Amino acid sequence: MALNNSNAAAPSAFEREQIIGMMEKEMEYRVDMFNKLTHTCFSKCTENKYKESELNMGENSCIDRCVSKYWQVTNLVGQLLGNNQPPM
Repeated sequence: MALNNSNAAAPSAFEREQIIGMMEKEMEYRVDMFNKLTHTCFSKCTENKYKESELNMGENSCIDRCVSKYWQVTNLVGQLLGNNQPPM
């Protein structure tokens, strides 16, 4: 299927449905990955008892490193599985 080609026929209803399905799966994947990243880094970097209303410098730094490492691993796994593009 060619995109924006005046000579190409418009996608069929079935093709549009497939495209929408792929977009929905991609969104579900991204939301799931974000939720896992948030849960993992927040539980590793913050205490269970909150002493302050905002994150302190150490917690901010920990979360920054955690998110960076999470993305590196996610990208590496994606490349090993044959997807040469980052997930986001």
